[in-house]
Amino acid sequence: MSRSVTILGAGLVGSLLAVMFRKRGYEVSIYERRNDMRLQTMSAGRSINLAVSHRAWHALSMAGLKELFEDIAIPMYGRTLHQVDGSVVFQQYGKNREAIYSVSRGELNRKLMTAAEEAGAKIYFEHKCIDADVVNNRYAFETKDGQTVSIQADLVFGADGAFSALRAGFTKMDRVNAVQEYIDHGYKELTIPAAASGAFQLEKEALHIWPRRNFMMIALPNTDATFTCTLFFPFHGTPSFDSVKTNEEVLQFFQEQFPDAVPMMPTLLEDYATNPTASLVTTRIFPWVYKNKSALIGDAAHAIVPFYGQGMNAGFEDCSVLMACMDQHGEDWDAILTQYQKIRKPNGDAVLQLALYNFIEMRDKVADPEFLERKKIEKDLGLRYPTQFNSIYEMVSFSHIPYSTAWQCIEKQDALLQKIMQAGNYFELLTTESFTLQLNQWMQEYQTAVAALDFGNGAH
Repeated sequence: MSRSVTILGAGLVGSLLAVMFRKRGYEVSIYERRNDMRLQTMSAGRSINLAVSHRAWHALSMAGLKELFEDIAIPMYGRTLHQVDGSVVFQQYGKNREAIYSVSRGELNRKLMTAAEEAGAKIYFEHKCIDADVVNNRYAFETKDGQTVSIQADLVFGADGAFSALRAGFTKMDRVNAVQEYIDHGYKELTIPAAASGAFQLEKEALHIWPRRNFMMIALPNTDATFTCTLFFPFHGTPSFDSVKTNEEVLQFFQEQFPDAVPMMPTLLEDYATNPTASLVTTRIFPWVYKNKSALIGDAAHAIVPFYGQGMNAGFEDCSVLMACMDQHGEDWDAILTQYQKIRKPNGDAVLQLALYNFIEMRDKVADPEFLERKKIEKDLGLRYPTQFNSIYEMVSFSHIPYSTAWQCIEKQDALLQKIMQAGNYFELLTTESFTLQLNQWMQEYQTAVAALDFGNGAH
């Protein structure tokens, strides 16, 4: 007899998880603290566009939903770097023209909620979880009219984000380790509208980055030819949200730092003044599960900063891994949740580190000539040794290689690339037989170094 499933949170992960459970015949109830976002008009504010990559597409396919989202996804085949002097550089993401896909978070969430309801899940909106008694599996909710509703749950999944009520309940138990850390940067959403003709004002099949060392702006395309921009900026110091406040300060700052973008942003001053400034938090916790009764999933288990575009992808992969554990263990929920935690906890920790690592790359390194040369060499190595070398970015975005494996490969790839670049001009040296032989030897050494790592299918 299948157990009844209670999911806290009707966000991206909670809604997808509901569809997956309903397809297996489970009774599913979702409790969501917000009102039904489908009844509201789309608005700017605290939403960073999502970058849908391989792991998320796989999970959506498992749920039978991939086709539902293909029409709202715009492929981005690389990053376009906008330097202060007006020069533009394009860096292709994959060696075989792979893409990540820009999707509106709000649009995706609306469709997933509808898919969950159509699959038979019941969503209780405006039910804020105010008490999670994990040991007894009892949960209390405050409704919009101030009433308190309590339920006795059977099997619970906390998909309620970085400030999860279930996570908070876990932290009240003995021997639970939990860490919450904010980075020094926050973010603010801005907009580049469509041109008067209705066309995109920037190349639409790219993720645009304005890297400025300690801060940056990015822009992702939308299906209506607009771009959702996000300014990642320190809270304090110069420059920062503290020091750039008035219209004059904002305009001067943007004209100095993003001169090519300002003419495309007619609502810049209004957006900057009215859109909220949001914080960026990372969380780690262990354990993720309690007996055979409850588990954390998605941001509730591993909230990360958005700089690798992997938050949703990692959460969706949690769902596909959970389903694989169910395939293996049937209705043995002790075994299912134990295996789920064993597989996903190391990967949750690793994707957190990868996201912080990529922030430094995006804001600092992508403007550096030596780094740009390294990227060209990485691409050539991938084409020259297709079975031996994939860049870290390709491992993370275009495969199911576990995040923990990708993280371990960074040091080994750094050592390999350092040897190659110290030898001289790579592309000139390739014309010499002696360097080609040396390169083959270095690649064999690299392959030996990574051979002991788990490159297996992290999602199955």
